[in-house]
Amino acid sequence: MMLRYALQTVRDRKAGFLGAFLALLCAAALVTACGTLLETGLRGTIATERYAGAPVVVSADQNVHATTVKEKKGKTKTKHKAKPVAERAWLPATTVDTVRAVPGVERAVPELTFQAVPLTRGGPGGEGAKPSYGHAWSSAALTPFTLAEGRAPQGGDEVVVDRGLAARAALKPGSELTVQSTGAPKTYTVSGIADAAGGSLAHQSALFFGDAEAQRLAVRDGRVSAIGVLPRAGVDADELAGRIRQVLQGATAQVATGDGRGPVEFLDAAGARIKLVSMGGAMGGTSLLVAVLVVVGTFSLSIQQRHRELALLRAIAATPKQLRRMIGREALLVGLAAGIAGALAGLPLAAWLHGRFVDAGVVPVTLERTAGIFPMIAAVGASLLGAWAAARITARRVARVRPAEALAEAAVERNRPAWARLTAGALLLAAGVVLVAVLSTLRTEPASTPVTFLAVVVLAGAVSLLGPLIVKGAAALLAGPLRLAGPGGRLATANLRGNATRMASAVTPLTLLIGMACTVLFVTPTLGDAARAQAREGVRAEWVLQGRGPGVPGAAAERIRRTPGVLAATEIVHTSIRVGLTKYAAQGVTPTGLDRTWDPGVTAGSLAGFGEQSVAVSELAADQLGLKPGSPLSLTLGDGTPVTLTVSAVYARGLGFGDVALPHGLTAAHVDDPLASSVLVAGPAAREALASAVREYPGVAVLSAAEVDGARAERQAAGSEINLLAMGLVLAFTAIAVANTLAMSTGERLREFAMLRLAGATRRQVRGMLRVEALAVLLMGVVLGSGISLAVLTAFSVGMTGTAAAVVLPLVYGVVVGGAGLVALCATGFAGRLAMRPRPVDLATAKG
Repeated sequence: MMLRYALQTVRDRKAGFLGAFLALLCAAALVTACGTLLETGLRGTIATERYAGAPVVVSADQNVHATTVKEKKGKTKTKHKAKPVAERAWLPATTVDTVRAVPGVERAVPELTFQAVPLTRGGPGGEGAKPSYGHAWSSAALTPFTLAEGRAPQGGDEVVVDRGLAARAALKPGSELTVQSTGAPKTYTVSGIADAAGGSLAHQSALFFGDAEAQRLAVRDGRVSAIGVLPRAGVDADELAGRIRQVLQGATAQVATGDGRGPVEFLDAAGARIKLVSMGGAMGGTSLLVAVLVVVGTFSLSIQQRHRELALLRAIAATPKQLRRMIGREALLVGLAAGIAGALAGLPLAAWLHGRFVDAGVVPVTLERTAGIFPMIAAVGASLLGAWAAARITARRVARVRPAEALAEAAVERNRPAWARLTAGALLLAAGVVLVAVLSTLRTEPASTPVTFLAVVVLAGAVSLLGPLIVKGAAALLAGPLRLAGPGGRLATANLRGNATRMASAVTPLTLLIGMACTVLFVTPTLGDAARAQAREGVRAEWVLQGRGPGVPGAAAERIRRTPGVLAATEIVHTSIRVGLTKYAAQGVTPTGLDRTWDPGVTAGSLAGFGEQSVAVSELAADQLGLKPGSPLSLTLGDGTPVTLTVSAVYARGLGFGDVALPHGLTAAHVDDPLASSVLVAGPAAREALASAVREYPGVAVLSAAEVDGARAERQAAGSEINLLAMGLVLAFTAIAVANTLAMSTGERLREFAMLRLAGATRRQVRGMLRVEALAVLLMGVVLGSGISLAVLTAFSVGMTGTAAAVVLPLVYGVVVGGAGLVALCATGFAGRLAMRPRPVDLATAKG
């Protein structure tokens, strides 16, 4: 019986369920899109290119491992964890002979992979450039590459390029090509053009050098980046891989076949898996919380619109259980339809979002998107569960009304406080305050970011539950100013006081929209401005060399040191290291003359004796690791090499200079790109003299401190765009919810508008009342959302920077508030116009 009523109600009240349908559809689309990103991180394919002709690939273990043993209640639990290193780990060259001796191996081909950027007229790599890598010609068989023109490289001055690079740079045998690799740029003669089996490489360019020259450029004597294994005829690749694993057991090596070869070749894509899992999980979790908050509010408004109908059912002996069952089945019907439609809509949304992440450089193109059915199933399930839970929550009060009170309850909004709602709101508010307090103690970005957005959602949820009280309090404060707006203002004041619950349903999504948008937009500037300020205060150099390509070669830095007027030149190489499994941002700095160019704000120890066995750490790292000057620090360098250094200093400006400072020579020897990202130059030398000294090094520019700070600001803006892109779907969903809720709230008031017009109010006066109400609701949303965002951002700033210095960009804030106001006014105005189209007398005499 109740199912038949539910079907009939959904069919006859399509407009009333449209708002809930749209909210659930958007929620399902969000869950599908975020779930697809998450699944891509877990199962996305990374297809191999360079190793397509090698069924088995042996490489160094790209992870740092840690094993912990815990005893609990007499039981011993052993946990093994692994975290990836930042750079490519290399194998000892002796491993080649070991692999070659395994039964079933036809050939074991050593591979060298290193940076090799062609400097052409169109810039590094030429127009439409891809990442380019150098290799030894002897490893061409791993793709395989074969010569289409010319001959193999002979000696150290010749190079073979792939067909794609030759076409882009207009190269042919005999052409000259300048290549920026791991040292100073060098000009080579193109000896040949090579074709890859199966067509050109899609995601990279390949340059092949003579074996001796490749070994010199790789700067890894006695090591290889991988070993390609070609099995003998009739030998199964997987079986051979198993034999090699047994032989190499105990060595820090990994053996890959099939799709496992791709992550060995494209380390950035393998690292992006973790980033996508984290990003997809964070976006998906936030989306679900926002969706529940919005959907509950939308269903609450939908149930309020049917209050008279539900009360009548109670009056004719429908039991509370029957009402709850009917409303629950209605919700399931709407949730199922919206979930299926949203899941289908989420697939192109996921493709679009993945494409934007690729364009922004967050995700490499080599990590292929996975579009499985599991995110869609999760979206439909979440939609059904959310709809059912929202309907049950919002139907509780109607179902508990006594039949004698039913029609009276339907006529007037309840004025008595719902103590359960107020108690839940107070508890949620307390939880939000606790989250803000915890946020102020978090000092790392990975820890603070999820808490930041969770705090916004929890506090917005408290606003949702305490909304009626907030609206009544705001109505009392705004009564005086609203009266100045004339009859429309007085009517709006009465509505705010008498229909606080309905108005609160519109305030909540506005609060969430403004709070979330401001937090997303200002969290990066808050952190970035503090880092820029520390960098400005800590760089003593008058000039900075920066490479607009691969980097600044060491030869250019040496040339600068010999320039008259230069007192010191500090090369800086960026990487990340691990202490145990904990990751820290690090940079390598030239020890000589460091005190003339670099001041990280030393608070303990000194940089005066900083040398090749020294390390300096930030106060954050020192606190976390229990370090002080003189302490030994065992760490793992970017390529997985373990070292033990002595702490020489602890410094305060960790945001501006990273958490760990290492000697430049040690760092450069263990990174994929040993070229300096910048060189700090101190002394009275003129800019023209410095520019003249590095003129023969393409892409190296001389910048002032102000220009460097401007470049940092541009990178910071790019980071803000990525954050906005990551959370943009949630913000768009919230904006839709704002318009949806306001339109529903206005559309239900047909009889009210009709009675006002019959009492003498003109259309203009009624529209004026709606505008004043919308402005009042907007004002409440702006104040609440801004307050929530400011509190969260201030706590974030205290934790990350040590000072309560939340950064708010006035122009951006104005755009956020203006956009929210435009959405609110347009939604209210459009729905109001539609609601006033029928004749007042028809609505006033209409049934029910």
